[in-house]
Amino acid sequence: MADPDHAPNSSAGPAPVRRANSVRRTSTIDSSWPEGRGGPMTMSGRARDVVTGPDIAACSAVATGAFDIVATMGREIRAIETTPRLPDPARLIGVRGGGQSRTSIAAQLGAMDAIGTPLHLLLDDFAGASLVAGWAWSRWTDAWAEPAGADDSARRTFPRMEGICAGFRPGATSLDEDGRPRHDIQSSARVVSLVNPADPDGWHPLAEQVGVGMRRARWIDIWKDAGLVRIEAGFQDSSTAPHGGRDAVHEYRVSATADPKGMVLRSVQADPRVLPYRECPAAAANINRLVGAPLKDFRNEVLDQLPGTLGCTHLNDVLRALADVPRLALMLESHS
Repeated sequence: MADPDHAPNSSAGPAPVRRANSVRRTSTIDSSWPEGRGGPMTMSGRARDVVTGPDIAACSAVATGAFDIVATMGREIRAIETTPRLPDPARLIGVRGGGQSRTSIAAQLGAMDAIGTPLHLLLDDFAGASLVAGWAWSRWTDAWAEPAGADDSARRTFPRMEGICAGFRPGATSLDEDGRPRHDIQSSARVVSLVNPADPDGWHPLAEQVGVGMRRARWIDIWKDAGLVRIEAGFQDSSTAPHGGRDAVHEYRVSATADPKGMVLRSVQADPRVLPYRECPAAAANINRLVGAPLKDFRNEVLDQLPGTLGCTHLNDVLRALADVPRLALMLESHS
């Protein structure tokens, strides 16, 4: 249970060992700044779906996706390459991370019947990953929250955040008197590798990050049990650190069940493991509002049911990705 007086800062550790007769999707988006703070951000996304049979040693990758993006500090796409290739990637040049990028990306993926694929998850996650990536600099410089470089889109003060999520609800300790986020009290936690030593094949290959780097990592497992589709998911935003290892600012674990016929959510629980402010975990108490909703609609349903202070930006990111469960369930069925 979350401590109302302190931000959660206890990582759950590596991803669990895969279960027999399951499907696992893993994804990472690694961000770095080859030209230094203030320069363009390079983002490398990789994702993979693996089907595991009765013996976890016998697993096979059945789908993959990847992107390489160069973005401005203002989160506008300057260059993009994807695998599989988008029908018209040039249309994304100049698109800014957020609702604009998600709409533009969904249009192209829909045209190639790629909704719910590893590439869809990665590209949909560009918005959130690009938003949080700059936190990596907090590990390396005290001036990380100040504008840097010649990119005019970065030359702005932090906007008022009051009311946008549970962590920034009115009166929260996370806000200063002007309603802007306080960086001096942010919590974080040291974290170990997400690759479980007992299950080294449980992740796609993870690149080594040298210097200042941010990683958004996800895993989602599904399997069938007692007439239900069982779902477990993990989410972590972590950075390299000058002293070695990694520090995380966000980490959640989510457990859920769904009806295998209608793929409707039957139950859901969220476990906040690492978050920056003590108010952040309050959002987890509201997620039962989603029970009864079709998983395929979750990319929009989560935003509709958990707006503003009812939700957490990063918990919402975890939950929105459950929209991919129906496609993963078909994969499980076809390989059983």
